[in-house]
Amino acid sequence: MKTSTYNPSPLEVDFANALYILQKELEKHLQDNQITKVETHLKRDNPMVRFNLIDKDGDPHEIVVRIIQIPDKF
Repeated sequence: MKTSTYNPSPLEVDFANALYILQKELEKHLQDNQITKVETHLKRDNPMVRFNLIDKDGDPHEIVVRIIQIPDKF
């Protein structure tokens, strides 16, 4: 399927939404860190998912994932 719209593309939005849905599964793979909050910004030019975490020492951390689809090469 060719992508007809970008920024954001439907695939970018779906991928960002999938990260949000899978937050508990992702947390299982983060040694000594717990996800405390997840924010999505799905309507941005490049959708973003922001994860707030806390480590075993109680220190807060923040991870931001930006989703960028490369233009189709047909």
